[in-house]
Amino acid sequence: MFKITGTIKVLNPTVQVSEKFAKREFVLTENTSQYPQDILFQAVQDRCAMLDTTQVGEQVEVSFNLRGREWTSPQGEVKFFNSLDAWRIEKMGQGMPAGGPSSMDLNATPTGSPVESLLSSNDETDDLPF
Repeated sequence: MFKITGTIKVLNPTVQVSEKFAKREFVLTENTSQYPQDILFQAVQDRCAMLDTTQVGEQVEVSFNLRGREWTSPQGEVKFFNSLDAWRIEKMGQGMPAGGPSSMDLNATPTGSPVESLLSSNDETDDLPF
């Protein structure tokens, strides 16, 4: 399993390759290095639908598997192919608090330890047998 972050550059429609196989290709521009890379991914079968909520220009994180296969042409020539099969796409910024990271108070001080609060409560109505 691999992950990569980038911007969706191309979003192709779903193609029904055969009666039992559908795929949808998209291109992600990875620009964290000096030389941006345009990388072709594919989503297959029911994973094609996960691209319905994305748009060209969006920042996303793609989780994918690297697949390789061998193919022999009718002339007997053997070729090898690789594909990047996307299985999850997350829009960047999901999972943050509503106001974003700036709404989190990283310098907050705790108001007391949970152990102190348990030890300080001398409740005689405790119904535990020990």
